[in-house]
Amino acid sequence: MSMNFEQARHNMVSQQIRGWQVTDKRVLDAIAATKREDFVPADYRKLAFADLALPLDHGQQMMHPVIEGRLLQAINLQADETVLEIGTGSGFLSACLARLGKAVCTIDIFEALSDEASKVFASKKINNIECHSDDALNGWMPEQAHDVVVVTGGVLEIPPVFMEWVNPGGRLFAICGQSPIMEARLLRRLNISDWEEQSLFETDLQLLVNAQKAPEFNF
Repeated sequence: MSMNFEQARHNMVSQQIRGWQVTDKRVLDAIAATKREDFVPADYRKLAFADLALPLDHGQQMMHPVIEGRLLQAINLQADETVLEIGTGSGFLSACLARLGKAVCTIDIFEALSDEASKVFASKKINNIECHSDDALNGWMPEQAHDVVVVTGGVLEIPPVFMEWVNPGGRLFAICGQSPIMEARLLRRLNISDWEEQSLFETDLQLLVNAQKAPEFNF
């Protein structure tokens, strides 16, 4: 029996994502219009709309749909704004960001994931996403600061360099702390030196590669 993807997509948006306090119509419409099943690995296509962190290659995971919804609502991305996404993963969130904003710069440490996402973007004629493969925690720098920075893997604490990549008046979303209890945070850059921070919700998220604390040595 074939799966009714449209019904499953409707149920994900109306029951899961709306049920987790996501009410922004622009966000709900962007998620509904982006075919999540085309971004998940083929073996998990029928689970694309489940409330799960689906596995990707290289030991990575997709975010739960509800976390993606809350993230998109929190950043309040406007049509004239640019966004930097740290952690391309499957590319689904990148595509949602591309629907909501002006342009997306996305980076992933795994070249294979970046390449696969690029192929899906091209097949869907999504032309406002620029893909990079590098380590955002170790030396990579964007060509410019952005209005919004989104970190799709967990961090113990927000790296100061990520904050440098946010334009004044912009926002940064990250999930911080130690599994299994982590905190989603939204930072607003009020000006060059001042920030406002908001705690959004508790969750759990796989850490970015190389985000682990340096080992402690006892002498």
